[in-house]
Amino acid sequence: MAQPIFFTKPPASALADIAALTKAQLVDPARGGHVITGLASLDEAGPMHLTFFDNLKYADELRATRAGACLVSPRFEAEVPAHVAVLRVAQPFRAFVRVAREWHGDALRPQSWVGNDGIAPSAIIDPTARLEDGVIVDPLAVIGPDVEIGSGTVIGVGAVIGPGVKIGRDCNVGARTAIQCALIGNDVLIHPGCSIGQDGYGFIFFGPEGHLKVPQTGRVLIQNNVEVGANTTIDRGSLRDTVIGEGTKIDNQVQIGHNVTIGRHCLLAAQIGLAGSLTIGDNVALGAKVGINNHLKIGDGAQVTAMSAVKDDIPPGGRWGGHFAKPTKQWFKEIIAVERLVRDNKADPKDEGRE
Repeated sequence: MAQPIFFTKPPASALADIAALTKAQLVDPARGGHVITGLASLDEAGPMHLTFFDNLKYADELRATRAGACLVSPRFEAEVPAHVAVLRVAQPFRAFVRVAREWHGDALRPQSWVGNDGIAPSAIIDPTARLEDGVIVDPLAVIGPDVEIGSGTVIGVGAVIGPGVKIGRDCNVGARTAIQCALIGNDVLIHPGCSIGQDGYGFIFFGPEGHLKVPQTGRVLIQNNVEVGANTTIDRGSLRDTVIGEGTKIDNQVQIGHNVTIGRHCLLAAQIGLAGSLTIGDNVALGAKVGINNHLKIGDGAQVTAMSAVKDDIPPGGRWGGHFAKPTKQWFKEIIAVERLVRDNKADPKDEGRE
Protein backbone atom coordinates (compact mmCIF):
# COMPACT_ATOMS: atom_id res chain seq x y z
CA MET A 1 0.00 0.00 0.00
CA ALA A 2 2.92 2.34 0.72
CA GLN A 3 4.11 2.08 -2.89
CA PRO A 4 1.18 1.21 -5.14
CA ILE A 5 2.42 -0.40 -8.32
CA PHE A 6 -0.65 -1.72 -10.07
CA PHE A 7 -3.16 1.00 -9.22
CA THR A 8 -3.53 4.71 -9.83
CA LYS A 9 -1.24 6.90 -7.75
CA PRO A 10 -3.34 8.84 -5.22
CA PRO A 11 -3.48 12.63 -5.33
CA ALA A 12 -1.44 14.69 -2.91
CA SER A 13 -3.83 15.88 -0.19
CA ALA A 14 -3.49 18.31 2.70
CA LEU A 15 -4.36 17.02 6.16
CA ALA A 16 -7.14 19.60 6.39
CA ASP A 17 -8.80 18.04 3.34
CA ILE A 18 -8.37 14.51 4.72
CA ALA A 19 -9.96 15.64 7.98
CA ALA A 20 -12.93 17.02 6.05
CA LEU A 21 -13.28 13.79 4.04
CA THR A 22 -13.22 11.54 7.10
CA LYS A 23 -15.05 13.95 9.42
CA ALA A 24 -12.09 13.66 11.78
CA GLN A 25 -10.76 16.42 14.02
CA LEU A 26 -7.20 17.51 13.27
CA VAL A 27 -5.94 17.97 16.82
CA ASP A 28 -3.27 20.50 15.78
CA PRO A 29 -4.87 22.76 13.12
CA ALA A 30 -1.45 24.25 12.38
CA ARG A 31 -0.60 21.02 10.60
CA GLY A 32 -3.54 21.35 8.20
CA GLY A 33 -1.26 22.16 5.27
CA HIS A 34 0.93 19.08 5.68
CA VAL A 35 0.69 17.06 2.46
CA ILE A 36 -0.04 13.32 2.43
CA THR A 37 0.75 11.36 -0.73
CA GLY A 38 -0.13 7.80 0.23
CA LEU A 39 -1.48 5.26 2.71
CA ALA A 40 0.59 2.78 4.70
CA SER A 41 0.63 0.52 7.73
CA LEU A 42 2.17 1.76 10.97
CA ASP A 43 5.45 -0.09 10.45
CA GLU A 44 5.94 0.95 6.82
CA ALA A 45 4.67 4.53 6.89
CA GLY A 46 6.90 7.54 6.30
CA PRO A 47 6.36 11.28 6.78
CA MET A 48 4.18 11.54 3.66
CA HIS A 49 1.85 8.70 4.63
CA LEU A 50 -1.46 8.43 6.46
CA THR A 51 -1.93 5.45 8.78
CA PHE A 52 -4.40 4.40 11.50
CA PHE A 53 -4.39 2.81 14.94
CA ASP A 54 -7.23 1.07 16.77
CA ASN A 55 -5.73 -2.04 18.38
CA LEU A 56 -3.38 -2.15 21.39
CA LYS A 57 -1.75 -5.24 19.90
CA TYR A 58 0.14 -2.82 17.63
CA ALA A 59 1.09 -0.30 20.32
CA ASP A 60 4.82 -0.90 19.79
CA GLU A 61 4.45 -0.19 16.08
CA LEU A 62 2.56 3.01 16.89
CA ARG A 63 5.34 4.23 19.18
CA ALA A 64 7.94 3.52 16.46
CA THR A 65 5.99 4.78 13.44
CA ARG A 66 7.40 7.48 11.17
CA ALA A 67 3.99 8.30 9.68
CA GLY A 68 3.02 11.86 8.90
CA ALA A 69 -0.50 11.45 10.28
CA CYS A 70 -2.56 8.86 12.11
CA LEU A 71 -6.29 8.32 12.38
CA VAL A 72 -6.94 7.34 16.00
CA SER A 73 -9.81 7.21 18.48
CA PRO A 74 -9.87 9.51 21.51
CA ARG A 75 -9.12 6.48 23.70
CA PHE A 76 -5.66 5.98 22.18
CA GLU A 77 -4.87 9.55 21.17
CA ALA A 78 -2.27 10.00 23.92
CA GLU A 79 -0.27 7.03 22.59
CA VAL A 80 0.57 8.75 19.29
CA PRO A 81 4.18 10.10 19.07
CA ALA A 82 4.53 13.87 19.05
CA HIS A 83 5.91 14.03 15.50
CA VAL A 84 2.74 12.38 14.09
CA ALA A 85 -0.29 14.55 13.32
CA VAL A 86 -3.38 13.23 15.08
CA LEU A 87 -6.71 12.90 13.30
CA ARG A 88 -9.22 12.14 16.05
CA VAL A 89 -12.15 10.00 14.90
CA ALA A 90 -14.48 7.49 16.53
CA GLN A 91 -13.79 4.66 14.07
CA PRO A 92 -10.21 4.97 12.74
CA PHE A 93 -10.19 2.00 10.40
CA ARG A 94 -13.53 2.93 8.84
CA ALA A 95 -12.18 6.45 8.26
CA PHE A 96 -8.96 5.02 6.77
CA VAL A 97 -10.99 2.86 4.40
CA ARG A 98 -13.01 5.88 3.34
CA VAL A 99 -9.79 7.58 2.23
CA ALA A 100 -8.58 4.39 0.54
CA ARG A 101 -11.84 4.06 -1.40
CA GLU A 102 -11.60 7.69 -2.50
CA TRP A 103 -7.98 7.36 -3.65
CA HIS A 104 -7.96 3.80 -4.95
CA GLY A 105 -11.39 3.35 -6.48
CA ASP A 106 -9.82 1.38 -9.34
CA ALA A 107 -8.93 -1.38 -6.85
CA LEU A 108 -12.54 -1.92 -5.80
CA ARG A 109 -13.73 -3.49 -9.02
CA PRO A 110 -11.55 -5.31 -11.59
CA GLN A 111 -11.45 -3.94 -15.10
CA SER A 112 -10.43 -5.68 -18.30
CA TRP A 113 -7.40 -7.91 -17.75
CA VAL A 114 -5.80 -6.59 -20.93
CA GLY A 115 -6.99 -2.99 -20.96
CA ASN A 116 -9.75 -3.85 -23.39
CA ASP A 117 -12.65 -1.41 -23.77
CA GLY A 118 -14.95 -3.41 -26.04
CA ILE A 119 -15.30 -6.87 -27.57
CA ALA A 120 -11.96 -8.58 -28.14
CA PRO A 121 -11.56 -10.03 -31.67
CA SER A 122 -10.74 -13.47 -30.29
CA ALA A 123 -13.87 -13.65 -28.12
CA ILE A 124 -16.51 -16.10 -29.33
CA ILE A 125 -20.05 -14.75 -29.02
CA ASP A 126 -23.07 -16.65 -30.26
CA PRO A 127 -25.17 -14.53 -32.64
CA THR A 128 -28.26 -15.02 -30.45
CA ALA A 129 -26.55 -13.54 -27.38
CA ARG A 130 -27.65 -10.03 -26.41
CA LEU A 131 -25.09 -7.67 -24.96
CA GLU A 132 -26.02 -4.13 -23.96
CA ASP A 133 -23.81 -1.21 -24.89
CA GLY A 134 -20.73 -0.88 -22.72
CA VAL A 135 -20.11 -4.58 -22.12
CA ILE A 136 -16.41 -5.54 -22.19
CA VAL A 137 -15.45 -9.03 -23.34
CA ASP A 138 -11.80 -10.00 -23.00
CA PRO A 139 -9.84 -12.30 -25.34
CA LEU A 140 -10.76 -15.99 -25.59
CA ALA A 141 -14.00 -15.61 -23.65
CA VAL A 142 -16.92 -17.72 -24.90
CA ILE A 143 -20.52 -16.51 -24.67
CA GLY A 144 -23.19 -19.05 -25.57
CA PRO A 145 -26.61 -18.81 -27.20
CA ASP A 146 -29.38 -16.69 -25.69
CA VAL A 147 -27.08 -15.17 -23.08
CA GLU A 148 -27.99 -11.68 -21.86
CA ILE A 149 -25.39 -9.34 -20.34
CA GLY A 150 -26.06 -5.84 -19.00
CA SER A 151 -24.10 -2.67 -19.64
CA GLY A 152 -20.91 -2.04 -17.70
CA THR A 153 -20.23 -5.73 -17.16
CA VAL A 154 -16.74 -7.12 -17.79
CA ILE A 155 -16.24 -10.73 -18.93
CA GLY A 156 -12.66 -11.79 -18.18
CA VAL A 157 -10.11 -13.66 -20.26
CA GLY A 158 -11.15 -17.23 -21.04
CA ALA A 159 -14.46 -17.07 -19.19
CA VAL A 160 -17.24 -19.35 -20.46
CA ILE A 161 -20.88 -18.26 -20.19
CA GLY A 162 -23.31 -21.08 -20.94
CA PRO A 163 -26.60 -20.98 -22.84
CA GLY A 164 -29.39 -18.85 -21.46
CA VAL A 165 -27.39 -17.32 -18.62
CA LYS A 166 -28.50 -13.81 -17.61
CA ILE A 167 -25.96 -11.39 -16.09
CA GLY A 168 -27.00 -7.93 -14.92
CA ARG A 169 -25.30 -4.56 -15.17
CA ASP A 170 -21.94 -3.49 -13.74
CA CYS A 171 -20.85 -7.03 -12.95
CA ASN A 172 -17.42 -8.58 -13.29
CA VAL A 173 -16.81 -12.18 -14.29
CA GLY A 174 -13.22 -13.17 -13.57
CA ALA A 175 -10.83 -14.93 -15.91
CA ARG A 176 -11.38 -18.68 -16.43
CA THR A 177 -14.76 -18.62 -14.70
CA ALA A 178 -17.44 -21.00 -15.98
CA ILE A 179 -21.12 -20.09 -15.54
CA GLN A 180 -24.17 -22.06 -16.61
CA CYS A 181 -27.82 -22.39 -15.53
CA ALA A 182 -27.58 -19.11 -13.62
CA LEU A 183 -29.38 -15.79 -13.28
CA ILE A 184 -27.13 -13.07 -11.87
CA GLY A 185 -28.20 -9.63 -10.68
CA ASN A 186 -26.48 -6.24 -10.82
CA ASP A 187 -23.15 -5.22 -9.27
CA VAL A 188 -22.01 -8.81 -8.77
CA LEU A 189 -18.28 -9.44 -8.54
CA ILE A 190 -17.12 -12.96 -9.42
CA HIS A 191 -13.40 -13.53 -8.98
CA PRO A 192 -11.28 -15.75 -11.27
CA GLY A 193 -11.64 -19.49 -11.52
CA CYS A 194 -15.18 -19.85 -10.17
CA SER A 195 -17.54 -22.61 -11.27
CA ILE A 196 -21.18 -21.60 -11.03
CA GLY A 197 -24.21 -23.64 -12.03
CA GLN A 198 -22.64 -27.05 -12.54
CA ASP A 199 -24.69 -30.04 -11.42
CA GLY A 200 -24.73 -30.89 -7.72
CA TYR A 201 -23.56 -34.05 -6.04
CA GLY A 202 -26.79 -36.01 -6.42
CA PHE A 203 -26.83 -39.82 -6.55
CA ILE A 204 -28.80 -42.80 -5.34
CA PHE A 205 -25.93 -44.63 -3.69
CA PHE A 206 -25.13 -48.35 -3.69
CA GLY A 207 -28.04 -49.50 -5.82
CA PRO A 208 -28.01 -52.65 -7.96
CA GLU A 209 -26.82 -50.52 -10.89
CA GLY A 210 -24.14 -48.77 -8.87
CA HIS A 211 -24.38 -45.11 -7.91
CA LEU A 212 -27.32 -43.78 -9.92
CA LYS A 213 -27.00 -40.11 -10.91
CA VAL A 214 -30.00 -37.86 -10.17
CA PRO A 215 -30.68 -35.13 -12.77
CA GLN A 216 -29.98 -31.65 -11.41
CA THR A 217 -32.47 -29.37 -13.18
CA GLY A 218 -32.52 -26.29 -10.92
CA ARG A 219 -30.66 -23.01 -11.29
CA VAL A 220 -28.32 -20.70 -9.41
CA LEU A 221 -29.81 -17.32 -8.50
CA ILE A 222 -27.32 -14.67 -7.40
CA GLN A 223 -28.90 -11.44 -6.21
CA ASN A 224 -27.52 -7.90 -6.41
CA ASN A 225 -24.23 -6.78 -4.87
CA VAL A 226 -22.88 -10.25 -4.14
CA GLU A 227 -19.14 -10.99 -4.21
CA VAL A 228 -17.84 -14.50 -4.94
CA GLY A 229 -14.21 -15.29 -4.15
CA ALA A 230 -11.70 -16.98 -6.43
CA ASN A 231 -12.09 -20.71 -7.16
CA THR A 232 -15.44 -20.92 -5.38
CA THR A 233 -17.99 -23.47 -6.58
CA ILE A 234 -21.75 -22.94 -6.47
CA ASP A 235 -23.80 -25.96 -7.61
CA ARG A 236 -27.15 -25.51 -9.27
CA GLY A 237 -30.23 -26.91 -7.58
CA SER A 238 -31.68 -30.32 -8.19
CA LEU A 239 -35.36 -29.35 -8.07
CA ARG A 240 -35.41 -26.00 -6.28
CA ASP A 241 -32.85 -23.27 -6.97
CA THR A 242 -29.58 -22.54 -5.21
CA VAL A 243 -29.90 -18.92 -4.01
CA ILE A 244 -27.28 -16.41 -2.87
CA GLY A 245 -28.94 -13.42 -1.20
CA GLU A 246 -28.35 -9.74 -1.81
CA GLY A 247 -25.13 -8.26 -0.42
CA THR A 248 -23.60 -11.57 0.66
CA LYS A 249 -19.80 -11.76 0.50
CA ILE A 250 -18.16 -15.13 -0.17
CA ASP A 251 -14.42 -15.71 0.25
CA ASN A 252 -12.10 -17.89 -1.86
CA GLN A 253 -12.42 -21.67 -2.27
CA VAL A 254 -15.90 -22.06 -0.82
CA GLN A 255 -18.10 -25.01 -1.84
CA ILE A 256 -21.86 -24.39 -1.92
CA GLY A 257 -23.93 -27.49 -2.61
CA HIS A 258 -27.17 -27.84 -4.53
CA ASN A 259 -30.43 -26.37 -3.20
CA VAL A 260 -28.64 -24.20 -0.65
CA THR A 261 -30.35 -20.93 0.21
CA ILE A 262 -28.15 -18.20 1.67
CA GLY A 263 -29.82 -15.06 2.95
CA ARG A 264 -28.90 -11.41 2.58
CA HIS A 265 -25.68 -9.78 3.77
CA CYS A 266 -24.04 -12.98 4.97
CA LEU A 267 -20.27 -13.40 5.37
CA LEU A 268 -18.62 -16.68 4.37
CA ALA A 269 -14.86 -17.01 4.96
CA ALA A 270 -12.43 -19.20 3.01
CA GLN A 271 -12.74 -22.96 2.48
CA ILE A 272 -16.23 -23.33 3.90
CA GLY A 273 -18.15 -26.43 2.81
CA LEU A 274 -21.94 -26.25 2.67
CA ALA A 275 -23.76 -29.50 2.02
CA GLY A 276 -26.96 -29.59 -0.02
CA SER A 277 -30.37 -28.22 0.91
CA LEU A 278 -29.19 -25.93 3.69
CA THR A 279 -31.13 -22.82 4.60
CA ILE A 280 -29.02 -19.96 5.96
CA GLY A 281 -30.73 -16.82 7.21
CA ASP A 282 -29.81 -13.15 6.83
CA ASN A 283 -26.66 -11.59 8.34
CA VAL A 284 -25.06 -14.93 9.18
CA ALA A 285 -21.25 -15.07 9.62
CA LEU A 286 -19.35 -18.32 9.07
CA GLY A 287 -15.63 -18.57 9.90
CA ALA A 288 -13.00 -20.19 7.71
CA LYS A 289 -13.23 -23.96 7.12
CA VAL A 290 -16.66 -24.32 8.68
CA GLY A 291 -18.48 -27.43 7.47
CA ILE A 292 -22.28 -27.68 7.68
CA ASN A 293 -24.29 -30.87 7.16
CA ASN A 294 -27.19 -31.02 4.74
CA HIS A 295 -30.83 -30.09 5.38
CA LEU A 296 -30.05 -27.83 8.34
CA LYS A 297 -31.31 -24.34 9.16
CA ILE A 298 -29.02 -21.57 10.37
CA GLY A 299 -31.02 -18.71 11.86
CA ASP A 300 -30.73 -14.99 11.14
CA GLY A 301 -27.70 -13.35 12.70
CA ALA A 302 -26.03 -16.61 13.75
CA GLN A 303 -22.24 -16.86 13.95
CA VAL A 304 -20.08 -19.99 13.70
CA THR A 305 -16.40 -19.96 14.67
CA ALA A 306 -13.69 -21.10 12.27
CA MET A 307 -13.05 -24.81 11.70
CA SER A 308 -16.34 -25.87 13.30
CA ALA A 309 -18.43 -28.82 12.14
CA VAL A 310 -22.18 -28.21 12.31
CA LYS A 311 -24.65 -31.13 12.48
CA ASP A 312 -27.62 -29.43 14.14
CA ASP A 313 -29.85 -26.44 13.43
CA ILE A 314 -28.61 -23.15 14.91
CA PRO A 315 -31.23 -20.74 16.27
CA PRO A 316 -31.35 -17.07 15.27
CA GLY A 317 -28.56 -15.09 16.92
CA GLY A 318 -26.76 -18.24 18.06
CA ARG A 319 -23.00 -18.17 18.68
CA TRP A 320 -21.73 -21.68 18.04
CA GLY A 321 -18.39 -23.40 17.62
CA GLY A 322 -16.48 -26.64 18.02
CA HIS A 323 -16.55 -30.16 16.62
CA PHE A 324 -19.36 -30.88 16.69
CA ALA A 325 -20.57 -27.31 17.02
CA LYS A 326 -22.58 -26.24 20.05
CA PRO A 327 -23.22 -22.92 21.82
CA THR A 328 -19.83 -21.33 22.44
CA LYS A 329 -20.35 -20.92 26.21
CA GLN A 330 -21.00 -24.64 26.54
CA TRP A 331 -18.07 -25.46 24.22
CA PHE A 332 -15.64 -23.33 26.24
CA LYS A 333 -16.82 -24.89 29.53
CA GLU A 334 -16.22 -28.37 28.13
CA ILE A 335 -12.73 -27.44 26.90
CA ILE A 336 -11.83 -26.05 30.33
CA ALA A 337 -13.21 -29.17 32.03
CA VAL A 338 -11.17 -31.48 29.81
CA GLU A 339 -8.01 -29.41 30.32
CA ARG A 340 -8.56 -29.52 34.08
CA LEU A 341 -9.07 -33.29 33.97
CA VAL A 342 -5.83 -33.80 32.04
CA ARG A 343 -3.94 -31.46 34.37
CA ASP A 344 -5.26 -33.26 37.48
CA ASN A 345 -4.32 -36.65 36.06
CA LYS A 346 -0.78 -35.48 35.39
CA ALA A 347 -0.55 -34.30 38.96
CA ASP A 348 -1.60 -37.71 40.32
CA PRO A 349 1.61 -39.60 41.35
CA LYS A 350 -0.17 -42.92 40.77
CA ASP A 351 -0.01 -42.18 37.05
CA GLU A 352 3.79 -41.98 37.00
CA GLY A 353 5.37 -44.47 34.63
CA ARG A 354 2.14 -45.27 32.81
CA GLU A 355 2.01 -45.02 29.03
